[in-house]
Amino acid sequence: MKFPNMKIALAGAVIGIVAALTGPANAQEVTLKLHHLLPPVAHAHKNMLAPWAEKVMKESGGRIKIDIYPAMQLGGKPPQLIDQVRDGIVDIVWTLPGYTPGRFTKTEVFELPFMHKDTGSTNKALTEFLEKNGDEYSEYKIISMFVHTGQVIHSAKPVRTAADLEGLKIRTPTRTGGWMIEAMGATPVGAPVPKIPEMLSKRVVDAVLIPYEVTLPLKVHEMVDYHTVLAGDVARVNTSTFIIAMNKARYESLPADLKKVIDDNSGMALAQWLGEIWDAAEGPGKAKAEESGEIITMSTAEVAKLRAKIEQPVIDRWIGEMKAKGIDGQALVDEARALIAKNSK
Repeated sequence: MKFPNMKIALAGAVIGIVAALTGPANAQEVTLKLHHLLPPVAHAHKNMLAPWAEKVMKESGGRIKIDIYPAMQLGGKPPQLIDQVRDGIVDIVWTLPGYTPGRFTKTEVFELPFMHKDTGSTNKALTEFLEKNGDEYSEYKIISMFVHTGQVIHSAKPVRTAADLEGLKIRTPTRTGGWMIEAMGATPVGAPVPKIPEMLSKRVVDAVLIPYEVTLPLKVHEMVDYHTVLAGDVARVNTSTFIIAMNKARYESLPADLKKVIDDNSGMALAQWLGEIWDAAEGPGKAKAEESGEIITMSTAEVAKLRAKIEQPVIDRWIGEMKAKGIDGQALVDEARALIAKNSK
């Protein structure tokens, strides 16, 4: 099974509409509500969620329709999305497990500093990891879990050295990201993506950790002048995990053939496609950042200093937290690294 590129996705939307109109008149119709936090201009909405929904409609012969509600249009705040889908308020959500700190701890392993290598290998590794370690998501039908391309340090002041991070106030979406920022000698400020423009414009934070792609709809390049990546084979300090989750009872209520449509548009192939689409979107964001400011590559020597400050201390802290829950965190770290290495070949 292959997922479309962006051009093919647009053609698929047209085909999907035709299929819906020409399907059998007595076909069962299912309408699902997909709720998420991003604005409708966001890359993820336009080029990931909308094409995916159209593909599901097409392959169901028009029997499944997915209505997408961006920017929390159905109410609530981003951290509430995961409960909205569990409780059946909505049918599907796109969100970050890290928005509910300490709740979905096993998959945090992929967010630890210097764990992430590239989107493709990490997405494949995460999907395999869930086959053994997905028990924390037992109340959901997981359509996909995946990561973005990794965090760039977007800052009002230049960050050229590990020491330049000290004393900054830095926005992060997750608790492990907060630990990493503390280990840098900086102050973490937790907030979902939609809060970033306000936080930067009011100087609530000095820097934010997001990929280039996210900067465009938020206009981050208009509010900061510096964008720092890392020298070496690991250009990003860490990443964030995302989930597309479906209400389990709603999924189970579908007839077998429509369950198969959902299943065919879930899992490994979807995670791989999402990674490809995300990678493709980094270019325009990077170009805009370069046009309006300066892209800094932290030197290999400074990356080594940063790594020494944050990598093992944060991993050790996470392993300690997992041990308190009766979970072997070191085994999960080893497993995640092995899966990423396997899928990097």
